Amino acid sequence: MSDDNGAWLLALGPAGAAALYWAIYRYYRNTDKSHAFERETAVDAKPVTGTDVKTGDVEGVRNSRIAGDNVKTYRTRVRRVNGSS
Repeated sequence: MSDDNGAWLLALGPAGAAALYWAIYRYYRNTDKSHAFERETAVDAKPVTGTDVKTGDVEGVRNSRIAGDNVKTYRTRVRRVNGSS
């Protein structure tokens, strides 16, 4: 029996691994389905609108915490999805 008969079997491993890698890469990257956003999408730019309104000053702050915060009462902040606590 010749060693040449099993050479294709040894080459099948790396070839199969390369094919699997390429298939997974193409599946997750969608390289054949993507488009060039900058060239194929029209974006109409408009000037920025809005106002800057001063809401107040904070001077001479001595407290490091805000009155009424709920930092330590995490059980009341976090609720289960079904509504029970």
